[in-house]
Amino acid sequence: MELKAALVGCGAMSRAWLQAAAKIPDLCVVGLADLDAARAEDRAAEFGLNDVVIARDVHRLLDQSRPDLLFDVVVPSARHEVVRAGLAAGRHVLSEKPMAGTLDEARDLVARAQSAGRIHAVVQNRRYVAGVRRIARALKGGAIGDITSVHADFFLAPHFGGFREDMDHVLLLDMAIHTFDALRCMTGLAALSVYCREWDPPHSWYREGSSAAAIFELETGAIFVYRGSWCAQGLQTSWESVWRFVGAKGSLCCDGADSIRVEALAPAERKGLFDPVTPVEPPALAEGDRIGGHFGVMADFVAAVRAGSEPETVGHDNIRSLAMVFAAIESAETGRRVAIET
Repeated sequence: MELKAALVGCGAMSRAWLQAAAKIPDLCVVGLADLDAARAEDRAAEFGLNDVVIARDVHRLLDQSRPDLLFDVVVPSARHEVVRAGLAAGRHVLSEKPMAGTLDEARDLVARAQSAGRIHAVVQNRRYVAGVRRIARALKGGAIGDITSVHADFFLAPHFGGFREDMDHVLLLDMAIHTFDALRCMTGLAALSVYCREWDPPHSWYREGSSAAAIFELETGAIFVYRGSWCAQGLQTSWESVWRFVGAKGSLCCDGADSIRVEALAPAERKGLFDPVTPVEPPALAEGDRIGGHFGVMADFVAAVRAGSEPETVGHDNIRSLAMVFAAIESAETGRRVAIET
């Protein structure tokens, strides 16, 4: 089944989208749009898209290219308008994260997708990292027993330029969503409340909100602690965060890349202060563990459209991760603990 796709928003991130699209059989890109039409033309030339429609806004793009799918790679403040236009035109939509600029906008998009009978899904590509899938399998399999706490550290110092350096709540809204969504994927647990502090160090090149610390209460009573900075020079973590999961029967640590270490209680008597533990080999990837980053998310979305099913990152589920973000932002602004509601 051949599908036609149009993409709106031809900034730097659009390269990853078009690279992924090129790998999916029977998916044809038929249109590109950007407020700067020259940028769309340049992206078309870069990817050899010689006969595509070039437009300056999503409405002209949809009218002129008539795609089956709309790829939304615009800045967060423009997302609601773009997704709304795509759904109103009867298109399935795959969006960059975050899925909306406010929780009310996200709720509105969930309702519009349901009313239109179309899929609106979000590129939560960290779910499609091999380590995240392996950790999810280990935790589900009881490798460390019931989870009692989770700790994630994210410390990087990228100089993006452009809209990110002028965003409100830049770390929480633009990046922490990945870590929060990965937490949900790996543990299967929902967050109930959060207390968060946010700040911007004097040396930061962001306008505000480049650093944050948050404590989430999860549905089982377990605690999730997030610490992050986007202006942490030296000794940087991976983009996928550094993780520690503490369970009733052991612990699991991951460097965010290839190193996953598990130690569990050993069947031996304690001698001294500490119970004996033994290394446990974390599970390998298994058939059905979908990976591939941007490509994995897009392939899952396209497969769902073709099958008439739902992809893993569909909006009515992803709003639970977004709700964690906005609750953390509200807590940072008010200085109080905030309940998480979708």
